[in-house]
Amino acid sequence: MIDPQFTTDAMRAVFAPAARVQRVLDFEAALARAEAAAAVIPAAAAATIAKHCDAREFDVDALAVASRAAGNLAIPLVNALTRAVGDDAKGYVHWGATSQDALDTGLVLQLRDALALLDTDLDRLARALAAQATAHKTTPLAGRTWLQQALPVTLGLKLAGTLSAVRRHQVRVNALRSRLLVLQFGGASGTLASLGDKGTDVELALAAELQLTVADVPWHTQRDRIDELATTLGLVVATLGKLARDISLLAQTEVGEALEPAAPGRGGSSTLPHKRNPVGCAVALAAAVRVPNLVATMLVAAVQEHERGLGNWPAEWDTLPDIILLAAGALATMADVVAGLEVDAARMRSNLELTQGQILAEAVQMALAPALGRDVAHTVMASACRRAVAEKRHLRDVLVADAAVRGVLDEATIVRLLDPAHYLGASATFVERALAQR
Repeated sequence: MIDPQFTTDAMRAVFAPAARVQRVLDFEAALARAEAAAAVIPAAAAATIAKHCDAREFDVDALAVASRAAGNLAIPLVNALTRAVGDDAKGYVHWGATSQDALDTGLVLQLRDALALLDTDLDRLARALAAQATAHKTTPLAGRTWLQQALPVTLGLKLAGTLSAVRRHQVRVNALRSRLLVLQFGGASGTLASLGDKGTDVELALAAELQLTVADVPWHTQRDRIDELATTLGLVVATLGKLARDISLLAQTEVGEALEPAAPGRGGSSTLPHKRNPVGCAVALAAAVRVPNLVATMLVAAVQEHERGLGNWPAEWDTLPDIILLAAGALATMADVVAGLEVDAARMRSNLELTQGQILAEAVQMALAPALGRDVAHTVMASACRRAVAEKRHLRDVLVADAAVRGVLDEATIVRLLDPAHYLGASATFVERALAQR
């Protein structure tokens, strides 16, 4: 009931029970073909085994129940496959392999599918951010530090910061492929002793069948490969959470500077007809709450005993898919939010005036500093800001009436300095740099 809210249908399909079974069967079919190619088992037996490696032939629910007593899915699945192939081939099913070979390599095949989906949505988010950053390169709004107005920034700059992070995540995901998409094949203790002098021949043929890289050493208890994916997605989700937090804060009624895209049935309330809740941001923020703890579980589980982990290896089975499912949901959702973001530039400009010019006090201070010195300029401006608050006057009017200020700056200069559009620094340059990344 809840899964569809926090992930995508495509990623759910990758990690569906039948898909898990099919990827383990893909390993078994490829193993049989590889062993036939290496003259370890008869070619006819390999063909029969491969023919029956179809998840539709098996009762997935019954396999799940049987795995509870067996300790893992591979054991009842191999038994069921052995029964399915008949007498001529049953002695050659799963020859020389161990459960972890089948389960870890099956997982790697699932991860390859998952990475393709993540790539698509990372690119979609990057393109949406780039489009919005371009459109709002010079759209000023209040920069906020400690949730208080600080200095003007631009919406383009805020989004360019996220775009830059997303581009780095794309590099990270692409880089980890060579370390992640690797065959796990070591037999019972990681030596392939059961295959005699044909072990590495089978390994090479099996990797070729599955289009995976051959590991220098079986990695059954060295979990850095999958943990790198987990931690990388932890970083992705943190970036998405930051983006969602900012957009949801901008969407507050009292701020009203940006809103998620509207659609029938989206963001409503069961009680309040006027509500427009940032439901997309809620998905990303929920993932940002959950994923760090799941990543921590993966890292704790990496400390495995000798040649097969007891409890910590099984702890990965649901944890890594959950990380990927949550990351996929947050990524797809925020790509939609950014692409359809409704921006109220007038409200942004209005909010810049809430302090009646004080948000630009630093700009005036910096203009006074060459003549008065920084410390004196700071004192003059601090005093002017206090008077503006006490007298409920615009800072411009206070400054125009201040002899110390007027001795350095004329009224036109003061007015220009208090215009947010004239104090955006290198914002446009920074946006252009982010847009230039590929």
